[in-house]
Amino acid sequence: MRLAVVVLTYNEAAHIAACIESARFADQIVVFDSFSTDDTVRLAQEAGAQVIQHTFVDYPSQRNAALDAMRDQVDWVLFVDADERITPELAAEVRAQIGIPGYAGFRIPRHNFIFGVLTKGAGWYPDYQTRLLKLGEARYDPLRQVHETVILDAEEGTLTQPFIHYNYRDARQFREKQRRYVAYDAQMMFKAGVRPKPQNYILQPLRHFWWRFVTLKGYADGLHGLRLSLLMAWYELQKYLALRRL
Repeated sequence: MRLAVVVLTYNEAAHIAACIESARFADQIVVFDSFSTDDTVRLAQEAGAQVIQHTFVDYPSQRNAALDAMRDQVDWVLFVDADERITPELAAEVRAQIGIPGYAGFRIPRHNFIFGVLTKGAGWYPDYQTRLLKLGEARYDPLRQVHETVILDAEEGTLTQPFIHYNYRDARQFREKQRRYVAYDAQMMFKAGVRPKPQNYILQPLRHFWWRFVTLKGYADGLHGLRLSLLMAWYELQKYLALRRL
């Protein structure tokens, strides 16, 4: 079974070389770039990756286009984000599992480093991502433009070895991403006919904090987990405020 690691990029010069280095075990490494304006393409080529440039519309369209581009070249695709790394243990597990018949895809856990801290509570572990896909038996749902969903034509397996994900390097990046997620989630709720009620502005953030900090054991990460749980509760409030504006 031939395997390609595919990395979607746009202005990922800070990460791309290290990401490619961690993917050396694959038969092919492809950087599927959205016309970066920094040194991403040059660095990827210097590192030995094949570069394909494709105009970005949304994430499911971009991933489906990458799958189409790899058709007839390999049997399996492992999608890796530029800020993720593949450990030798995960590489060995991927190689072993793609030889087992009957599966169309595998989900992989992630170790998330948030503000430089490995975060295992508050919902950031195991943080499964369905990224190892068999060509011809997997595609992305075009209706899920954020937090993409994979549609599989056969069984899904689960790997045990995690990606290393250098997620949210600082508070500014965290705010920028959460604002985008808030806008998207509010739009989806609005289209589904959901309308905010007065109690939502208080109860939903409180429930979200309890879910993150207590149910998902954010407390296990100490003050770091408390901070993240409070931040996510704040953005839950922002989601309902955005829904009200709509």
